[in-house]
Amino acid sequence: MKINEKDLVSGLFLILIAAIGLWLNLDHNMGTARRMGPGYMPWMVFWLQIVLGGLAVLIGIFGDGEKLLRWTGNEIGAFVGGIAVGFAVFYILKPMPGFFGQTYNAVGTAMMIGFLVLCIAPGWRLFGLINASMCLFGLLLEKMGFFAALVGIIVMSCLAEREHLKKPIGILGTTIFLLIMCWFVFIKELDIRVNLWPQL
Repeated sequence: MKINEKDLVSGLFLILIAAIGLWLNLDHNMGTARRMGPGYMPWMVFWLQIVLGGLAVLIGIFGDGEKLLRWTGNEIGAFVGGIAVGFAVFYILKPMPGFFGQTYNAVGTAMMIGFLVLCIAPGWRLFGLINASMCLFGLLLEKMGFFAALVGIIVMSCLAEREHLKKPIGILGTTIFLLIMCWFVFIKELDIRVNLWPQL
């Protein structure tokens, strides 16, 4: 039996991150499917991530035997640099008053900048930009509103793949479709109470 190391490690990584997320989510109120508390959606997403990670592990065990690639010096440097810069930004922002003085904003900003530093290495570009876009969504949601946060995560995620840059109409169409769909599902049907527009 040949093991696909890429799928196996990816699946285990997804399960580990989801388990940490579930543990951190224990302090939040769950609510119900109709009246979701702050912990409900993360709880659902983390369990879905565990299922997907489990599938990746199974595919890895019964896969085609693909080996992990060795990291280049550039990739190792970007990885270490991203972590170092992220921690430095957090410790600089944490004592600041206002927006950054709130721990989750300082953490979100530090993580976003750390992931962007990771993108220096082409091998980390997809991983870094997609994770940075999720941090951007969290940072924009409260002050700039649901629509601006969605536009931020969609556009930054699209930048992860260079081919998308050649098709700006496709990015625009995807953004409009996802704005309408997310508004319908989360705001209209599930009645989630978030600011839709900037709160200045």
